[in-house]
Amino acid sequence: MADDPMQGFPLRRRDVLKAGSALTAGALIPQALRSTEAAAATVSTLVIAAPATPQSLDSNFDVSLGTFEAVAALYDNLLEFDRIPDPKVPGAFREDIADHPDRQAGLAVKGKLAESFELDPNGKFIRFQLRQGVKSNWGNELTADDVKWTWDRKFGLQAIGAFYLSTLGLEKPEGVKVEGKYTVSINLDNPNPLLAKLQPNLYAPIYDSKKAKEVSTADDPWARKFIENNSAGFGPYKLDSLTRGQQAVFKARADYYKGKPAIDTVIFKEVPTSATRASLLQGGAVDIAQYLQPLEIMKLRGAPGVTIDSVASSFMIWLEMNAKIEPFDNPKVRQAMNFAFPQEQVLKTVFQGLGEPLTGCMPDIYAGYTNKFWNYKYDPMMAKALLKEAGLPNGFKTSLAYNAGDPVQEPIAILYQTALREVGIELELKKIPAATFYNAVSERKQPLIFYVDSPWCPDIGYSMTLYFNSSSFVNYSNYKNDAVDKLLKDTARTADQAARVEMMTKAQEIVMSEAPWVFIAFPGYHFAHRSNLKGFTYYTSNNIRFQDFSRDA
Repeated sequence: MADDPMQGFPLRRRDVLKAGSALTAGALIPQALRSTEAAAATVSTLVIAAPATPQSLDSNFDVSLGTFEAVAALYDNLLEFDRIPDPKVPGAFREDIADHPDRQAGLAVKGKLAESFELDPNGKFIRFQLRQGVKSNWGNELTADDVKWTWDRKFGLQAIGAFYLSTLGLEKPEGVKVEGKYTVSINLDNPNPLLAKLQPNLYAPIYDSKKAKEVSTADDPWARKFIENNSAGFGPYKLDSLTRGQQAVFKARADYYKGKPAIDTVIFKEVPTSATRASLLQGGAVDIAQYLQPLEIMKLRGAPGVTIDSVASSFMIWLEMNAKIEPFDNPKVRQAMNFAFPQEQVLKTVFQGLGEPLTGCMPDIYAGYTNKFWNYKYDPMMAKALLKEAGLPNGFKTSLAYNAGDPVQEPIAILYQTALREVGIELELKKIPAATFYNAVSERKQPLIFYVDSPWCPDIGYSMTLYFNSSSFVNYSNYKNDAVDKLLKDTARTADQAARVEMMTKAQEIVMSEAPWVFIAFPGYHFAHRSNLKGFTYYTSNNIRFQDFSRDA
């Protein structure tokens, strides 16, 4: 799922702000906020220029840009990864997602809403002891009933939450048991190695069930309408206002159990064009500019008062080749499409050298990744030979759909279109509006379509299952291989990490050989901000968390 991947990045573009418009900090911040907070603005107000405001606040139904940041601010999880300094970027931090065989669950995880946890060595149950006295933004105390209701909601709605149920092998609501006011457990019929590792996932937050039940109705027993537009969580911020297409405003909670965040007010502005976001950051009108084009990132490097933190990330960009549409049902054709892709040229001209070649089928920052099965260096002659073997010596015609809201996809598509002509393939380019692009991906009707995604759970089995299990919702290439399916199933039933890596190495070998994707790039994560803003932490969900930030005095 763009979770994961159900991300898919469906940016919603509006003509609220135009590229090159002369905006100032005064134009960006509403008068009411300026008048009441002018004295504290430079100390405790954070202004963010983002491609889109949150389209929904319900993590069971929305994975669009803007929603990620809102969920991370309004909600908390049972567990979290330790935070460590980034090894290459001074002043930046990241989750410690490495394997730690000497620690509980073999992970650097610790309690968040849970004070502690107990994990069955065989991976069949996990028990949480909740922190006492934790209050939601509505003043209700966290109890085991909130955890139970949260998981019951996943069963009841059968939306994104159903993916997590399937991933864990949690087959019935009774598997989540309230064992006391502050004690709750998740119990499985079969062992699963992700019981602890999945808990820090951004889309595994805990809801305030008391508030949710207050606003629920017979027609809406899971408070969908309320949670879509309001928060019912135990996170560090509460929603002050939300005007979709314009801005969202968040206020820090003084009663947050970890203490009030350093940034009191966050103004999350929708600024659809990357050029305008970059200009606002350089001029000092905003503190953070999200999702900038590579060329703009390069231009901002060294600009006075601006810092770009570029870190290794779980992001990947590739082309889905639909295995149910000819000729992409033939692995030789898919291999040829990779040998015909000018990867080095794309990295140099489109990504401006900021990205790395995508040489595998999962994030290279996750334990167990390997690139030893990468064979697809640009080679038009090899592509022609493979097409001939596939019975297509004269090539064929097809189309490539791309997201109008992603500035790198069109230039990549044009370069690929030119390269494919050399091997006899005529490629029609189809521009799809950003607001409907994710629908085009999930409908699986395009022979070739871009996808940008990252598996939010830093696990080899999770990553491979997400994209290559024949029954996975996010297997948008319709890839199916019985041997891979069996390896994925076996990997999900053991907590022996060495055995899991061995099985997933074999699965990577098969997938890379059969090439369901055209492999493009690891684009990295590039955080553009004012230099006096400190505390940036990289998360595998590729979002920022307002509570991490503070300013230099």
